Amino acid sequence: MSNLIETLKKFLGNKNTVTILGIVAGVLVLIIGYNLRLKSKINPVLVPYALNEMSGGHQITEKDIGYVKVSSSVVENSPNLITEASGIVNKYVTVGTKIPKNSLFYEKIVVDKKELPDAAFADIKDGYTIYSLSVDLHKTYGNSIYPDNYIDLYFKATDEQDHIIYGKFIESIKVLDVKDDQGNHLFEDSIETREPAELLFAVEDDIYLLLMKAEYMSGVEIIPVPRNSSYSQKAGDTVIASDQIVDYINAKSVAIPKDAATEKNE
Repeated sequence: MSNLIETLKKFLGNKNTVTILGIVAGVLVLIIGYNLRLKSKINPVLVPYALNEMSGGHQITEKDIGYVKVSSSVVENSPNLITEASGIVNKYVTVGTKIPKNSLFYEKIVVDKKELPDAAFADIKDGYTIYSLSVDLHKTYGNSIYPDNYIDLYFKATDEQDHIIYGKFIESIKVLDVKDDQGNHLFEDSIETREPAELLFAVEDDIYLLLMKAEYMSGVEIIPVPRNSSYSQKAGDTVIASDQIVDYINAKSVAIPKDAATEKNE
């Protein structure tokens, strides 16, 4: 045993031996360090991805999400990458964008509902006002009236002699949106079941005034009437279809004179 220890001391005391051992140790450190660093970079991380293409306004559900392993370096180099399903489920795809099939999810493309813009109020021309017409499932012909459809509005009333007044009131009016009683877009890609409560239009101020007058008249009903697809494709200008109905509405209301300051500015 003592001979073995003595031999080992002589071996370690040799300068060439120490140098070789130092080199071997250094190489081992480099190899181990490199492997640890490489493993940390390629260590797979499970992240969600899109099972289907999703357009703007789509509400994302768990059925839309799959999971795939990517290297941790991808996560580190993508600070906007969403790595948890909790940051996606029941949120919406930003309007004006889409998420391709098999794509990963990123911030700013996935938003809360309150961050979605209301397309019905975008790009309204000067001199136009949004008008909301109350409807239900029956008045929309079982959800047969869609945004961008051109329809007609009919007028129904009963005069003092119990005569029915019924006729086309406004012709070729564009539907901007259909919403439920909570203000949700009816045809939004959603997991909720929704029923129509209002149709939204943008009309010239004088038509808006007539519609509001009619709305406040007792016994008056404004009825939306859909037309065929060619009517929308070849839509004309929005116009008053009956001067008689206009005269009837104005006869039941009082004209408010313009403010003196307004007249002066004009």
